[in-house]
Amino acid sequence: MVDVTNFLLIGAGGFLGANCRYLVGGWVADWLGPTFPFGTLVINVSGSFVIGLFLTLITERISAPPELRLFFAIGFLGAYTTFSTYTFESLALIQAGAYLAAAANLLGSMGLGMVAVMLGAILGRLI
Repeated sequence: MVDVTNFLLIGAGGFLGANCRYLVGGWVADWLGPTFPFGTLVINVSGSFVIGLFLTLITERISAPPELRLFFAIGFLGAYTTFSTYTFESLALIQAGAYLAAAANLLGSMGLGMVAVMLGAILGRLI
């Protein structure tokens, strides 16, 4: 049986995460321009860092109620990060013949995302 409280926690986190994604993506596009999906890149990297930090903190450093993981890691960060958008935008770049930009987007999100999640985990262990 599904726990309604868990659904509400995930839904509330998802609502906030999706709106934060919209705001951050718009801010980055206004700042750096729309010619490259910088917003998606920033969101993927920052989301990777935050999930590394958060999950390391709540599994290794501090005791947190399981509801916090549902709200923040599954709800908020699940809606905030944009892997499906990242792959679609990369395909659009490939289809437009912008192969170098597509490679930069694909490798940038993967490489910087991995670095960010490692740094978040390291910081979580130091706090």
